[in-house]
Amino acid sequence: MSLDVVGLGNAIMDALVRIEDDALIGDLGLTRGQMHPVNHARWHEVYNRVKQFGVEVHSGGSCANAMATAALLGGKVLYCGQVGDDRFGELYAESLIASCGDHRLHVEQGAVTGKCLSLISRRDGERTMLTDLGSAIELHEIGSFIGHIQHARVFHLTGYKFLGGPVRDAAYRALAVAQAAQVPISIDLADPFVARNIRDEMEAVLRKYATIAFLNREEAEAMTGLGAVAALEVLEQWVDVVVVKLGSEGSLVRRRGQTWKIPVFPARVMDTTGAGDSYAGAFLYAWSRGLALPYCGELGSRVAALTVGQVGAVCRDREALAGALTALNLPGDEA
Repeated sequence: MSLDVVGLGNAIMDALVRIEDDALIGDLGLTRGQMHPVNHARWHEVYNRVKQFGVEVHSGGSCANAMATAALLGGKVLYCGQVGDDRFGELYAESLIASCGDHRLHVEQGAVTGKCLSLISRRDGERTMLTDLGSAIELHEIGSFIGHIQHARVFHLTGYKFLGGPVRDAAYRALAVAQAAQVPISIDLADPFVARNIRDEMEAVLRKYATIAFLNREEAEAMTGLGAVAALEVLEQWVDVVVVKLGSEGSLVRRRGQTWKIPVFPARVMDTTGAGDSYAGAFLYAWSRGLALPYCGELGSRVAALTVGQVGAVCRDREALAGALTALNLPGDEA
């Protein structure tokens, strides 16, 4: 069966905590708005400090969020990652089945499922994250998932895959499979931490493999040393389609010297967790269906607005997602 989008990601359960006082971030020794890789002990140390504020638990991970979004829009989607044989792993699989209908999760015996603690500011929805990757980065082989990559319209993964561990090698093998099968490859840098810490490797990956690249402002600037607009001209020398997300200023989509400015859409911001992931998932869904790039960007922006208007990284309101598609006002030859 031909799939619209397949994704290889780090399977991470999200624990979401909304905080009233942003000063708590500094007290915990964290940098506001960034992802902090931590071990199991540090994760629980911070979790125990903040759980008094109330915790919501959802399945997550950047790639899985994007895949769930594409599937909930109506796409044929399959996700591969690894979880532990614990309750979080069971919940993760259940969540993927609910959104995507199926999955290709590997279960590592005796291991813990990866987890991300997101501290969400009630003031502006900005999130500060602590991530314990657990078994997610221990994925050695992707098995039968190779066949699904070979028959997909696009293969998606994120910069997190290249931070280390066995999963890094699995990611390179998957990229080689997609490239040999002439399947377009989409890469989301996913976090400024990635761009700053493995910048040279990410440039090499984008240049060699990527058809579509998603970056936010900080990532684009870290990768090129230039402002977001100027960065587009550099990045388009590396990949065919470049998307730079600018938060409240919208996004920029560029291909072959042409740039489309994509607006933001009204939203009462509750939680910015997953906004970029949902943008990418909606963009890829539209792209896999052959829509013109401005419509891909517009759908991404509309779905991102739905996502930030709720708590959680994926908008699961199928009616609202259908409304975002209808609002595109596609011309007759694309509808």
